Amino acid sequence: MDIGGMTCASCSGRVEKALAGIAGVGSSSVNLVLENASVQFDPNLTTAQEIAKTVTDAGYPATLHQPDINTLKFDIGGMTCSSCSGRVETALNDAKGVVRANVNLALETATVEINPTKTDAAAIAKVVEDAGYTATLKADVPSQDQDEAALKREKWELIAAIILSLPLLGQMFSMVSELGYHLTPYQELALAFPVQFIIGRRFYIGAYKALRNGAANMDVLVAMGTSAAFFYSLWRVMTMGMGAMGQLYFEVAAIVITLILVGKFMESRAKRSASAALRELLGLRPSIATVLKDGEEIETPIDAVRINDIVLLRPGGRVPVDGQIVLGESELDESLITGESMPVLRKTEDLVIAGAINGGGVLQIKTLKVGADTTLARVAAMVEEAQVGKAPIQKLVDRISAVFVPIIVVIAIITYSAWLLSGSTVETALVATISVLVIACPCALGLATPTALVAGTGAGAREGILIRDIITLERARGVDTVVFDKTGTLTMGKPKVVDIKSFDLPEDELLDLAAQVQSGTEHPLGIAVLTAARERGIDIKKPGQTHATAGEGIQAEINDVDFRMGRARFVSDDTTEEQRDLAIKMREGGRTVIWLAKAGKVLGLIALADTIRPESAEAIAMLHKRGVKTVLMTGDNPETAAVVAKQAGIDDVIADMRPEDKAAEIAKLSKAGRHVAMVGDGVNDAPALALADLGIAMGGGADVAVETAGFILMRPDPRLVAAALDVAGVTASKIRQNLFWAFAYNVVCIPVAAMGLLNPAIAGGVMAFSSVFVVSNSLLLKRWKAGV
Repeated sequence: MDIGGMTCASCSGRVEKALAGIAGVGSSSVNLVLENASVQFDPNLTTAQEIAKTVTDAGYPATLHQPDINTLKFDIGGMTCSSCSGRVETALNDAKGVVRANVNLALETATVEINPTKTDAAAIAKVVEDAGYTATLKADVPSQDQDEAALKREKWELIAAIILSLPLLGQMFSMVSELGYHLTPYQELALAFPVQFIIGRRFYIGAYKALRNGAANMDVLVAMGTSAAFFYSLWRVMTMGMGAMGQLYFEVAAIVITLILVGKFMESRAKRSASAALRELLGLRPSIATVLKDGEEIETPIDAVRINDIVLLRPGGRVPVDGQIVLGESELDESLITGESMPVLRKTEDLVIAGAINGGGVLQIKTLKVGADTTLARVAAMVEEAQVGKAPIQKLVDRISAVFVPIIVVIAIITYSAWLLSGSTVETALVATISVLVIACPCALGLATPTALVAGTGAGAREGILIRDIITLERARGVDTVVFDKTGTLTMGKPKVVDIKSFDLPEDELLDLAAQVQSGTEHPLGIAVLTAARERGIDIKKPGQTHATAGEGIQAEINDVDFRMGRARFVSDDTTEEQRDLAIKMREGGRTVIWLAKAGKVLGLIALADTIRPESAEAIAMLHKRGVKTVLMTGDNPETAAVVAKQAGIDDVIADMRPEDKAAEIAKLSKAGRHVAMVGDGVNDAPALALADLGIAMGGGADVAVETAGFILMRPDPRLVAAALDVAGVTASKIRQNLFWAFAYNVVCIPVAAMGLLNPAIAGGVMAFSSVFVVSNSLLLKRWKAGV
């Protein structure tokens, strides 16, 4: 840990003495030069936090070193139900060096945060393998070959099971209908044996691995139920021979396994479909880029492309990097990243994003971002992060799943005993017991939340709405107030200089000074000033030191003189009434006025106009239709804010605000009982975005705004705000529907089976249907469209 305040050897000695007096500390070493200490201690007797507090209490502030945390992602094989995923997650969280682990049954993945000084990927994989499952590090771009091969194998096993089970099923219907069709006991055994032990081996393998590790899962239930039916029938054949005809249950074992395989196959296809959005995103990035070097075209692996490399893009190709066009123009299809259905014209100096499809033009692109820093990679990472999250209620589901199978086994034993004690035959008791074992379904419980989350986040991503995590969904449900920033959110964010008033200098000279102050800025108003200066042919010089104050303005040194540009209160304490009246007049029509001063003396005023987005009025109307109150909160002047609010139809307006004022107003609304969403795109919006119940960042916004938001809108269309609330609502609704079904199914069906009212074959089919229902219900979310 780092230790402050030590000035001499006496100080370091006092620290060592304080450390030695702590129960549980074995040895310690204090370094005066490096101002730190290394301490070995018994974690059963003390903690790192207690040690740091003792040193701080001794008069020397102590700060713990936080180890670097690495995040590893694994594909997990062998999980069949929520009991399996719970088992893996528990094993990982108990492993040495693991900070946090999260296992997703629907995606069959594990996300593990580790302390790299204590463990590594190989050790984590070993933990999973010891728990009875397989773990392989997840590739950056997943190969579909392995998934396709597994699905193909499942398909052929299912076909074989159906072919072998059909004669047994025909006999069962024949007996009910008294058609006289019968197989001999030995024919039944020959048909059922490969279904039970070859095609159904997966259930025995899964059950063995689970029991070996002191756990129980769905495989245990299936193996117990079908084995009971099979071996009871086998005993009958061995003791009665042909006399056992009509008294066997081989068809129960075979048909239950076949129906469960039907369900698992449909479930696998549905889960692949639910996670298709993420695979599509990851598959957008080309593996090769054409880099121009010394006039030559060099085919370069994408991982070898460096920042500032010039990449050549031909018609029909995908943009390999985030960059800026240096030559050419073309229409680009960005639909899979931004959700914008129409191609967008991009020309010289415009920015392009990796994964977009080029139209008919040839482009030369200067590389600005590569690899994990590209928009595409960040979008994919955010979608994946959201999909592996867990709802608060999922923790309850996990606890139930952990004890679900043992409870069912106990219920099965009670069922068997109760039927025998009531005077029923062994056959009657066995049929009811088998029905209980095969109808119980922990799978539906485990799939209820993750499948809906995967499908919902995927549907949102296709429409250009990124959901950061499942907590965002929970918070979005209760939003009743949406606060908008103005510039770049409700307006185009591309203001233009429309008027200049200079008090002492020629207009061009004033604009020249203003452009120098704004040189290097990324603020829309500053960019407008620079654009106006360039249009007049002004050669913009670089200033000395510059410093921007969020929500106020920017100051710069020009020839060792302090210049300020921004609000009146920021640039000068000595503004005249005449200047203030002129500024008010220049604001007419919704213009924004910025002041320029030299060493506190006002030099002039510049008026800028920004047009409202054509979608803004419709966006506000969509929110009003949902019963949501709207507020405009801006740092601009009241006159401009009022004009924009009137055009958009916004309820309340609060103008002339600093970033901290916005945050305070958000807190005030929350304190009044409102559930607030904040929509913004700039650095000055970040505090309010972080403080709101729900932060929504508009596409193309500042990184800090994006990082503090729960929703990220990939294109600057304010109508997506209502759409984001809508997709959050329908996804949360699907999760509730799935959980209700999963719980209700088990609560109703298990007693029905125990009462002997269900044939085991029908019970197996119902169990398979329960998982398929949950996944299929979640897949309905793929139909969701933003409608904008």
